[in-house]
Amino acid sequence: MMPAVATEELQAFKAAFFRALSHPVRIRILELLVKGEKNVQELRDALGVEQPVVSQQLAILRANNIVSGRKEGVSVRYSVRDPLIAEMLDTARRIFNNHLVSTQDLLRRLQREHNRSKV
Repeated sequence: MMPAVATEELQAFKAAFFRALSHPVRIRILELLVKGEKNVQELRDALGVEQPVVSQQLAILRANNIVSGRKEGVSVRYSVRDPLIAEMLDTARRIFNNHLVSTQDLLRRLQREHNRSKV
């Protein structure tokens, strides 16, 4: 059995990891980086946001060891540190899809119920 302190530290680590993912621009950056290395300019162009926003979000991802940078000439190429990030994003996408499907089903049932009550 794991000591309570180790369990608490592990939970704190997990919470920090998910907090680092809790911004739409950071998620979008990861979705782009799992497809391959990119520099800030490439990310900025793909995201349609200003360079300081991209840099700020990359700094948070780097501080949490989710992405890494590799110097190439005068720019830095960013990539995900762990290829399992792609799997995690895909799993999250499937979870959200399942949620949307069940929500759509519920809305259809509510609409049918509403239509029956009008008759």
